[in-house]
Amino acid sequence: MTNKAKINTIETAAKIVFTLCAVLAVFAVCSITIYMVAKGTPAFANVGVSELLFGTLWKPTASNASYGILYIILSSIVGTGASVLIGVPVGLFTAVFLTEISNKKLAAVVQPAVELLAAIPSVIYGLLGLMLLNPVMFKLEKLIFAGSKTHQFTGGSNMLSAVVVLAIMILPTVVNVSASSIRSVSKDLRAASLALGASKIQTIFKVTIPAAKSGIMTGSVLGIGRALGEAMAINMVAGGSVNLPLPFNSVRFLTTQLVSEMGYAEGTHRQVLFSVGLVLYLFIMIINLLLQKLRKGATENE
Repeated sequence: MTNKAKINTIETAAKIVFTLCAVLAVFAVCSITIYMVAKGTPAFANVGVSELLFGTLWKPTASNASYGILYIILSSIVGTGASVLIGVPVGLFTAVFLTEISNKKLAAVVQPAVELLAAIPSVIYGLLGLMLLNPVMFKLEKLIFAGSKTHQFTGGSNMLSAVVVLAIMILPTVVNVSASSIRSVSKDLRAASLALGASKIQTIFKVTIPAAKSGIMTGSVLGIGRALGEAMAINMVAGGSVNLPLPFNSVRFLTTQLVSEMGYAEGTHRQVLFSVGLVLYLFIMIINLLLQKLRKGATENE
């Protein structure tokens, strides 16, 4: 067999392997989608779409059962949104510090520390939040609501604790992806900006970050996915009650709803939990599609 024939054989084999991997990925996504739709839709017929999605009372084991998940949906949206509003700017500024401001020795210390955050299991974040953050939140809660007869004290397990933990958890993803994107920006752009009289900070915010916005948005998308899909840590620090997503209320997210009750649920209760999973799945899909469109638009405008 000649060298050209060997090369053709290797390329053909590589194409087959790549095609099989792509088919497997598409098959996995389609299978999950079909399964979630098949398992999640019966509850909408049995309970009713309006009662399920817009009801505020969750009493699945009562004699007159109620399956309203509106507060749970709102808690997931508010908690994820607030954590992203905190985590993405902090992560972006950390990435800018590592790539544009710090010296190599300092960056060599900070970068591994950020990467170590990504390696810490979720349950450890939850444990640290439970032991360190919740007591602080409880003191703050007592200070703010001292003398209140209507506030239900949560011991520090509340929405605010969940937001702080989520914001910390998404930092490594945002920092690492943003830093890689910023490093890929051509040095000629920075040099041209400085040559025109711009300061280093002006160059960072007017030239470097806009040039890297596609990668920064990718990091933000991954961060949103991490925050929206987190369960164990939130289950430990958020309290677990179905309430309005106010800062000092004990709340329950879509993910923690599944973790808390799937083990013993049966009948309609179990069907509704699959519907909760379907809602969570649709949220993640919609957010990814929207942000991918934004990222595509940002790339086309560069």
